[in-house]
Amino acid sequence: MSVNFKGNPVDLKGNAVEVGTVAPKLNLKAKDLSAVEIAKEGKTQIILSVPSLDTPVCATEAREFNQKIASFKDAEVIVVSMDLPFAMGRFCSTENIENITVASDFVAKEFGEKYGVLIANGVLEGLLARAVFVIKDGKIAYKELVKEITEMPNFEAVESFIKSGGGCCGVCGCR
Repeated sequence: MSVNFKGNPVDLKGNAVEVGTVAPKLNLKAKDLSAVEIAKEGKTQIILSVPSLDTPVCATEAREFNQKIASFKDAEVIVVSMDLPFAMGRFCSTENIENITVASDFVAKEFGEKYGVLIANGVLEGLLARAVFVIKDGKIAYKELVKEITEMPNFEAVESFIKSGGGCCGVCGCR
């Protein structure tokens, strides 16, 4: 699988998860170094995979999800990157991010590998590609792998999917 960075193809490594498959369970590091559980039992989670919160597109994505999607009380929004937890904490403090959780995959790159979004080559090698996953009832219910890393995911499709109760929104192609 591959995506583009500024029009140039970059390969992804790991196991690409697909809609309907069991979501790999794992723990990442929160901004305070505590564990953040991915694929938590009984929770709907919106997972935003981003290269780094220290870039304009990723920062904008986190701010927009903090304002829009985080208002859905039945879903936990988690932004995953390779950023160090301390940098994530500083970002949240500076940007007043309070409605979403940030989680770092820097320790083992386990999220990147198990969800198939670890960038394998190019200038962003070792970072995560931009993607959105919705995990519901332990399964991948929605997936958007953004084809151009420098572009935002489709907020409207994610919002429609969540508002529909997790059924197909007809916009994202998740069927």
